Amino acid sequence: MSRVLHTPLCDLLECRYPILQTGMGWVATPPLVAAACNAGAFGFLAAATIRPEDVEAGIQAVKALTDRPFGVNFLMDAPGADVITEAIVRQKVKAAGYNRAPNPELIALLKDAGVVCVPTCGAPRQAVKAQKLGADVIIAQGGEGGGHTGPIPTSLLIPQCVDAVDVPVVAAGGFKDGRGLVAALAFGAQGIAMGTRFVLTRESPVPEATTERFLAAGVADVLVTTQIDGLPQRVVRNELVDKLERSSAIGLLVRALRSGLAYRKLSGASVAELLSSALSLQRHEKLTRSQVVMAANAPVLAKKAMQDGDPVHGYLPGGSVAGVIDDRPSCAELVERIMDEAERALKALQN
Repeated sequence: MSRVLHTPLCDLLECRYPILQTGMGWVATPPLVAAACNAGAFGFLAAATIRPEDVEAGIQAVKALTDRPFGVNFLMDAPGADVITEAIVRQKVKAAGYNRAPNPELIALLKDAGVVCVPTCGAPRQAVKAQKLGADVIIAQGGEGGGHTGPIPTSLLIPQCVDAVDVPVVAAGGFKDGRGLVAALAFGAQGIAMGTRFVLTRESPVPEATTERFLAAGVADVLVTTQIDGLPQRVVRNELVDKLERSSAIGLLVRALRSGLAYRKLSGASVAELLSSALSLQRHEKLTRSQVVMAANAPVLAKKAMQDGDPVHGYLPGGSVAGVIDDRPSCAELVERIMDEAERALKALQN
């Protein structure tokens, strides 16, 4: 393998290749994380959609499937974030991923334990703040990324973040192959992070009906909507999105209240904990009241599609690359293919 493709990120995370599998809710389960790590990438377990008291068991499940290092991704402003942090430290997990509302106290606990802190940012100013709070690596996600996304295209965001911080930057948003990896390195990143591409692997737990909707989507079928939880989200268009785009304010409010009740049952959080989380979210993210009320829509509606296999009534968070992916390789096949493509791309540049 070319020395260019073995970046300092590989040494920091102790992975073979500079490829990260992101912590997608309902998708980044122990089998997928372990498969990504065994293939030479670095995987993140999605703790945001696991009850806090069950996260430690999830970590142990990954360990039973791989002896490679991995990370855990969670929301620092969600109920039980302290419990998850303790589990990460106790289990000596290699890295912790987080995004909104970073908690200085929890970050300090992670760093004191030697955990590599890997936040996701969507703007240069966020990257600067993340480094000040203790980030060891920053995933910079451009607007092509799936789920919650920002307005800055990946090709513009990555160089800005690389210039703004002194820690390694990982490029996310629109990556699926070796040419993309080489492009990210040219932008100054030390690797790529992929979500949608790993959704469409054989180890992914996403049910067949939902997988088929992803594979059938064209580029024009992937769009950004604010009607799911009030924030911009890149998704694959389906019947639910069309319905939400036509819904009245009252209709959206009723759906949000139902989702809130469902989320309380899923998370096991108390009303007080949910209110505290909502206030923290509003304070740190500067959300409107309606956005806070709608927040529970995202995990509940994503579960319907990504875990329950109902791509009609749930939503499909997906990056722009969903429109150009047409196969479902194993993680091992995918990672090896990416690295082979990257080697060929580098050689082509030298000719």
